[in-house]
Amino acid sequence: MAGHRLFWPTAALILLLLGNFIASPAFFSVQLREGHLYGSLIDILRFGAPLILVALGMTLVIATGGIDLSVGSVVAISGAIACLWVSRLDDQNAIGGTLAAVGIAVALSLVLGACNGFLVSVLGVQPIVGTLILMVAGRGLAQLITDGQIITITGDAYKAIGGGFVATVPLSILIALAAFGISALVVRKSALGMLIEAVGGNPEASRLAGVASRRLIWLTYVFCGLCAGIAGLMISSNVSSADGNNAGLWIELDAILAVVIGGTRLTGGRFSFGGTVIGALLIQTLSTTVYTLGIPPETTLLFKAVVVMAVCLVQSPKFRQRFRRRRSRPAVKAVKDEKVEVPV
Repeated sequence: MAGHRLFWPTAALILLLLGNFIASPAFFSVQLREGHLYGSLIDILRFGAPLILVALGMTLVIATGGIDLSVGSVVAISGAIACLWVSRLDDQNAIGGTLAAVGIAVALSLVLGACNGFLVSVLGVQPIVGTLILMVAGRGLAQLITDGQIITITGDAYKAIGGGFVATVPLSILIALAAFGISALVVRKSALGMLIEAVGGNPEASRLAGVASRRLIWLTYVFCGLCAGIAGLMISSNVSSADGNNAGLWIELDAILAVVIGGTRLTGGRFSFGGTVIGALLIQTLSTTVYTLGIPPETTLLFKAVVVMAVCLVQSPKFRQRFRRRRSRPAVKAVKDEKVEVPV
């Protein structure tokens, strides 16, 4: 049981939730107000939905042995172009105009993901370098789109993406759930997942076996760009504005952490969508715990780093083996030092 790769992330998530419950007994309470579900657990799922989306895309990229540092910039660009389009509509509540803004943002995100994939898979640029280009340039592009200002919108149609409800459940949760379900269905119920793991495990061997490794790598970056673009729509919708400088800032690091905590190796190969979702919820629960326990803001990042490091350590088989050896040494030494009397 403890040897399963999802055991320790799940245990850490449960412990965090229990800690919040002890600090605030009303933490697990879910209320129905005006036909909508509210509560701390709902907030974790709702505000964790963008991170889940970005982490899902990052999972496939890392599974191929790559990395995408540009997802935060894609988040900012997506929200910026969508909010700019909506802000220029005569009627910001127009469904057609809002759908056009969403379509443009998603299409641009796909193009950006395709550019990353082209640099990595076709031109052979190292993933960390190729995506670093868009990470820097993309943040500047987002600020150019917003003209360095925060674009505020008032349309209820666009606000529904991140703040709307469907059958009492926040729409953002349903979008993240649908993305997870479709991704798992397409990847795990076909040979695609096995091929991606083969490319990440040994790219040269998979190429010699006839696998179109370049095309697969390119597709993973396109998918990652798509996920980041949808997350950008959610984030900008939640705050009813687009901030090219701060939107999606450092979300790429949280996404990488979520993927690693979920059991996917940075060297590529086997991956787990379920583990990624658990990792993303763990990170979002950490943020909620900071406010619940009243941890000072200046120590927030340190607190999160300590918890994440602890989870990563207990996940490591080598660390657990060394810890067990150190615990067994005093017992062995005590046995050796013990004098045995032999009756005459």
